[in-house]
Amino acid sequence: MSIIKLSKVYKRYKIDESIVFTALKNVNLEITNGEYVSIMGPSGSGKSTLMHIVGLLDGATEGEVFIRDKNIKGLNDNEVSSLRNTFVGFVFQQFNLINKLTILENILLPTIYSRKQLKFNPEKRALELLSRFGLKGKELSYPNKISGGQQQRVAIARALIMNPDLILADEPTGNLDSKSGAEVLNLLDELNKRDKKTVVVVTHDKEVAERARRIVNIRDGEIIKDSYTK
Repeated sequence: MSIIKLSKVYKRYKIDESIVFTALKNVNLEITNGEYVSIMGPSGSGKSTLMHIVGLLDGATEGEVFIRDKNIKGLNDNEVSSLRNTFVGFVFQQFNLINKLTILENILLPTIYSRKQLKFNPEKRALELLSRFGLKGKELSYPNKISGGQQQRVAIARALIMNPDLILADEPTGNLDSKSGAEVLNLLDELNKRDKKTVVVVTHDKEVAERARRIVNIRDGEIIKDSYTK
């Protein structure tokens, strides 16, 4: 089953009255449920723009985007926001934690922004995730008081709190030492294999990309290669 599909997608940005920059050109991409995919490319290749469209953070200028076979073109901003909140969990290079909030409060943020009535106890799930990721006892700590590796594990717990279909990780090891980076990649492996989550990692690092079973190479806004590694 297709979890997300991009068909003939273009993304253009107007720089001034006479110049238009095309960040994505005729992108066709389909990711099925349970896949582990890396989107790989150098700086300026369009991989971040592609990530924003896959993660529903931005829309296509031209072309169509389908989530679970449903075309999202007709959805308004509120509907897209609501879908994004339940469909995708984000893990960013910079962690994007809020330093004035406790670890527990950071993990609970997506539940606060939810537009739907939750069918689970948010705090109970958050505490379970903290325990699973080796962070038990850190509930009332603040992000700037724990290590980078621990911060990224908090970010992964936050990404999972709404039990999304898709985990979208943008350079998840970029700010970590090799040991912490390996631990984070092992967690992503586990989420894919044990939890059956669809995982998409955006990276320029070949070693990180090769942890996935499929690598999509992008350059100059176009997919130039789409291959399976395992």
